[in-house]
Amino acid sequence: MRGSQHHRSRQAPRRGFRRSRRTLRAAGAVASAALLLPVVAAAPAVPAEQLQSASLQREFAEAAAKYHVPQSVLLGVAYLESRWDSHAGAPSVTGGYGPMHLTDAATAVAAAGGRDEAAGDARGESDRPRAGRMSVPVSVPVPAELPARLRTLPRAAALTGLPAGQLRSSTAANLQGGAALLADAQKRLGLAAGGSPAEWYGAVAAYSGATDSATAATFADDVFDAIRGGRQRTTDAGQAVSLPGVPGLVPRTDQLGRLGLPGLLHADQVECPRSVACESIPAPYQRLDNGKDYGNHDVADRPGSQKVDFIVVHDTEGTWEGTVKLVQDPTYVSWNYTVRSNDGHVAQHVPTKDVAWHAGNWYVNAKSVGIEHEGFLAQPDAWYTEEMYLTSAKLVRYLARKLDIPLDRQHILGHDNVPGTTAATIKGMHTDPGPYWDWDHYFGLLGKRFRTTASPFSGMVTIDPDYDENRPDYTGCVKPGEPCAPHGSGAVRLHTAPDEKAPLVQDVGLHGDAPSTTDVNDTGARASTGQQFAVADRQGDWTAVWYLGQKAWFHNPWWQPTALFASGEFVTPREGLDEIPVYGRAFPEKEAYPQGVPVQTVEPLPYRIPAGQAYVLGQRSPSEYLWATTFEPAGHKVIRGKDVYYEIQFGHRVAFVKASDVTLRPSNR
Repeated sequence: MRGSQHHRSRQAPRRGFRRSRRTLRAAGAVASAALLLPVVAAAPAVPAEQLQSASLQREFAEAAAKYHVPQSVLLGVAYLESRWDSHAGAPSVTGGYGPMHLTDAATAVAAAGGRDEAAGDARGESDRPRAGRMSVPVSVPVPAELPARLRTLPRAAALTGLPAGQLRSSTAANLQGGAALLADAQKRLGLAAGGSPAEWYGAVAAYSGATDSATAATFADDVFDAIRGGRQRTTDAGQAVSLPGVPGLVPRTDQLGRLGLPGLLHADQVECPRSVACESIPAPYQRLDNGKDYGNHDVADRPGSQKVDFIVVHDTEGTWEGTVKLVQDPTYVSWNYTVRSNDGHVAQHVPTKDVAWHAGNWYVNAKSVGIEHEGFLAQPDAWYTEEMYLTSAKLVRYLARKLDIPLDRQHILGHDNVPGTTAATIKGMHTDPGPYWDWDHYFGLLGKRFRTTASPFSGMVTIDPDYDENRPDYTGCVKPGEPCAPHGSGAVRLHTAPDEKAPLVQDVGLHGDAPSTTDVNDTGARASTGQQFAVADRQGDWTAVWYLGQKAWFHNPWWQPTALFASGEFVTPREGLDEIPVYGRAFPEKEAYPQGVPVQTVEPLPYRIPAGQAYVLGQRSPSEYLWATTFEPAGHKVIRGKDVYYEIQFGHRVAFVKASDVTLRPSNR
């Protein structure tokens, strides 16, 4: 939801080798850990590095044994909270610490300055035919009484006798705190400690902190899915951890009733998969006081009226409570869904048939669904939980099936991939969810992990750096020009030459003739995971792609490649044209507009594609314009023209070119 502002290989087998090496390293360490745990003292010949890799696995075993919690249950809960990462002691979006995500929101908020900057800045529609919704940043005071789900760490401290600071900073203590909370929940439910993991379903559901039975059950179901299927990975601290799978495990789901939680209201009125907890919190559709305007979305009849082509991923730049409050304001803007970070709970605000005002581009609004995620783009250490990523992926898979949307980065966009509508709006386009959103992991959860699909001679690449190891420098997270905390990122930086010291490529729409910057909100020289580009050149460990009408270089060494070989179709300027224009929306030609509907100018963006360059085709887009200026939807019209556009990956943002200006050609295989 954040906007642009100053406050805030070469050979496919080699990439495979790097990833398989990590997997083998993790597997070897975990296997060693399993063998060493009972006899560590009697095995001095084991290398120190291997013992260190075994330490987190051992800490899980010790915490589980101390509080009589099945080890698989403790591992499963921690995986769904953090994927076993410690995040160097930094709190999550909702103030959760450590692998067990023990929440201490009061401490986290106090450390961040004491206020919830809710919902960022404008979600406006400056290109709408009536007055736009250019809302300003809203600050919402932190509630005096935090929900129980946001203060589990103090309770863990009372149960374990360990200091709160230790629970925040020590993984061993953190695991004990989580185990103590699970054991306490089991006791409160009148159930025996120890025993089979199947007997801990109710306690796991309670651990979520949910205040409704559907959210508690969703969390528990996801934990037990992880236990059944097993999980294995190397954490952010280099610790190899394994949760062996138990395929036949059938948990006691009847224990859910012991929690005494109510069901969700209006759960039958939402468009969500059954595997997520989803409630209806409607955005208001009503006339405003002046009687001439209305808010905060448009009633439509999609896909009958218009095909939905995109799903746009946002972050809220505020807490769940503040964000949900804003979407219920008829004078504000809207989006279709919000996903809560700590437990993946979903609220639907606008039906998918209707048009929410969320993308800052009216053409994209009319053709998309917007999903907000509780989070902050310029706070790299304020991490998202695995449950939020997983629930969001379930929702996107469901919507993609329902609305026939391909699961690729040409159709699953970040808000920072939505193009400006005209030259005047480019600088105000939003930049969330930003460079710290893990697109690689997200698409893995979508079941569409990025893979090599062509030979090194294809002439096309998919950007895919290793998120944890790829740590480009960013500035401006706290103050303009100041370095951001080092953190993994799904974006690579683009230079004018194959040299780290070369200037960054230009984005004339953002900076004119000046080079782009390393500011966390500056998208001018950034290629993101999953985006695809035509190869323009190669030199040593560097690859160049066509980007914003120029050659852009990124570091792509064979031992740590940042791109995969891909195949697809390219768009190139038609023979005889020296250059062609680029557009931010696919509006119809002048002649298509009926009487009474103002013609929308088809204004090119301040970019050009010179002859000889190529860009990856996303989709064929018919020219359409939704005319919606009246409260009564009977007055709305969809104007369709004869012009056809192609969506392309032009820079960090997508763009559109006229089919009449270009030629399509396949990449090499």
